[in-house]
Amino acid sequence: MSALVAAAVTVIFWASAFVSIRSAGAAYSPGALALGRLATAAVLLGAFALIRRVGWPDRRAWPGILTSGLLWFGGYMVFLNWGERLVDAGTAALIVNVGPILIALLSARLLHEAAPRSLWLGIAVSFAGTAVVGLSMSSGGSSSLLGVLLCVLAAITYAIGVVSQKPALRYGSALQITTYSALVATLALLPFSGVLLHEVADAPASATLNMIYLGVGPTAIAFTTWAYALARTSAGKLGATTYVVPALVVLMSWLFLGEVPGWLTLAGGALCLAGVAVSRRRSGRSAARVVAREESAQVR
Repeated sequence: MSALVAAAVTVIFWASAFVSIRSAGAAYSPGALALGRLATAAVLLGAFALIRRVGWPDRRAWPGILTSGLLWFGGYMVFLNWGERLVDAGTAALIVNVGPILIALLSARLLHEAAPRSLWLGIAVSFAGTAVVGLSMSSGGSSSLLGVLLCVLAAITYAIGVVSQKPALRYGSALQITTYSALVATLALLPFSGVLLHEVADAPASATLNMIYLGVGPTAIAFTTWAYALARTSAGKLGATTYVVPALVVLMSWLFLGEVPGWLTLAGGALCLAGVAVSRRRSGRSAARVVAREESAQVR
């Protein structure tokens, strides 16, 4: 139950990020926005880790920390920020949401996680819903090949980062793994510091506040709750829960931006939610096997 609550907190914050990125992205370039967001998260998480006296991670956790920090925390954010400037929102949403499919494939192959039919059926239903939402959001404009490639890279780095983070959580807490991953990403993006300083001087206050919010909510809090949930469930099933995000984005855009969704968009959002519900179904026998396997892994 605690993992489900943590996952819910994550998807709510990640959905809200799309609204904030719309404001901050108009004033900040992709690399600068990613650095500002991650630096905010790193400072907040670092301060909290000092208060909680979180120590240096176990050496066995560092391969996962470095991989997820560089690819997911760092690379994914730059690729997504850049890609969304070159393709319409619908195309970006469709391509990036290939991520949960890649997570399920990689986790089954590399982590030897079970991939029941209910998971694949749920992913298929949710991806269909994402496609419907994407088509309804599409502006009908042209999408550049570079923009499509950047969105593909965002999906790939997201998937590899999640699958890499899972083993690291055996050797450290969610706060510890998230904090050091954010620090790694911030250091990797320091070449954009000059651009960030230049742009922050000219950016409107609303854009800068949205960048700070992205660092606090959708990064510092949401990535920590994600890691907490990931340590307690399979990467494939947790990845599938992110298909709730498109449905929440539609709702938040309606409530906060006055963007009234059409029936096609609502239908797509409903499919996303239905697919997540299906993906999380499992029999009692299957649940018992998963719990036993996870407890055995923790003992080892």
